[in-house]
Amino acid sequence: MKIYTRTGDEGQTGLFGGPRVSKDDLRIEAYGTTDELNSVLGAARAALSDHAPGPFDEPERTGEAADPTSPSHWSTSLDSWLERIQNELFDLGADLATPLDAKAHVHRMEQDWIDALETDIDRLDDGLAPLTAFILPGGSHVAAQLHVARTICRRAERRVISLAKRDDINLLCAVYLNRLSDALFVAARLANDRLGVEDHTWTSATSRSV
Repeated sequence: MKIYTRTGDEGQTGLFGGPRVSKDDLRIEAYGTTDELNSVLGAARAALSDHAPGPFDEPERTGEAADPTSPSHWSTSLDSWLERIQNELFDLGADLATPLDAKAHVHRMEQDWIDALETDIDRLDDGLAPLTAFILPGGSHVAAQLHVARTICRRAERRVISLAKRDDINLLCAVYLNRLSDALFVAARLANDRLGVEDHTWTSATSRSV
């Protein structure tokens, strides 16, 4: 199969089981931003690999049921969790790329995935110091990448909501992205905690001028 097809040279692309649309269509923006998010999660996993030597295809790193808060293997477990999220984002992108009335069959986003994310958030947050102030994105390289992913996730959510105002879509996609952004925020805090890097809190302009 060739990588290039030339079918999009005039600025259009085909939806899965649907019509051809402009490449800047709201639907393309929605699943394209989801793809961007997935790529940044890949960069976060690459940064994480510095703290978990070994190939990513080891059986214990395939990621379906690992606890991302395990103190002895936190980096491996967090990587496994991120791998699961990357796979789910591919399914979410396929959901968004396929009109609800299309004959093509895709796996649609399900409430169970959102419930699982809420469980993940509680588990990731367990044991972290309570938040008493806003924190600045950054710290370790891993956490910084996760914060970038978090902000792209928020943008993907906004794109999906914009699309929902025009087209009938699976609204669980937006809910999933909302929960995922929260999960990535907590995952960034967890990475800094495990690496011994302190989160820096926001200092307001009023405080800075004192």
